[in-house]
Amino acid sequence: MTTGSTTATTGTGAYADVNGLHLYFETHGRGRPLVLLHGGLGSGEMFGPTIPALVAAGHQVIVPDLQGHGRTADIDRPIDVRLMADDIAALIGRLGLEQVDVVGYSLGGGAALFTASKHPELVRKVVIAAAHARRDAIPPEMLAQQEQVSAAAAEFMKGTPMWELYQRVAPRPQDFGRLLDKIGASMAQDFDFSDVVAGLQVPTLIVAADADMAPPSHYVEMFRLLDRGLRDGGWMGEGRPKGGHALAIVPGTTHYNLAGSPLLAAVAIDFLDGPMA
Repeated sequence: MTTGSTTATTGTGAYADVNGLHLYFETHGRGRPLVLLHGGLGSGEMFGPTIPALVAAGHQVIVPDLQGHGRTADIDRPIDVRLMADDIAALIGRLGLEQVDVVGYSLGGGAALFTASKHPELVRKVVIAAAHARRDAIPPEMLAQQEQVSAAAAEFMKGTPMWELYQRVAPRPQDFGRLLDKIGASMAQDFDFSDVVAGLQVPTLIVAADADMAPPSHYVEMFRLLDRGLRDGGWMGEGRPKGGHALAIVPGTTHYNLAGSPLLAAVAIDFLDGPMA
């Protein structure tokens, strides 16, 4: 359900009032529409050269700032990828688009997963990058670091790129601590989305860095959930996964620089522009 209206701003930026959010988004290029979803504590700006590469490949790239991030102010609800998926579905409807490709990274990857799961009629293909099906796939030492994310860490984050971005563009720069509290609370929640991954009805590309937050084996596990088993692809591709699903492990990258890697754009374009299943 959506409320309000869409109001254009200068340049490529606009705001759409959806689900109680005054949601900021930018539109780049022309062509088949693609919604690009950023990671936690970031904004659409974190994609760097990825956006121009997608535009050059003939895509109209729509880049929202998710709830409480970038130029989208927070509202009184938790940070939850399932709710964010409904925001993206509402934005697609508000823009009058029948069907889009969705590419999401990290937090945005979770939102992309649920956009495709909850609203499959709106999604042509989906790319889920650096997102996890289970919380326990993340090593204990990383979970311990995530437990330190709260407003109490705001002082220590001053001067970091995430803090500087928020201070520069956020409608309420003083809310950075609030965002940290919400992100920390979100990461503290146990989850297992294996059934959601296995139930996806649209062609899906799983992408991970080769030094991601979880080991590569976890992303292979997600791919196996999609395909119900791995096999030789055959000379003519007859053994490729049913449903048009695919897997990419991006070399020389980490969870933290994957979003801006030219290789992310390359594998996404190859998948999105390839044949339907």
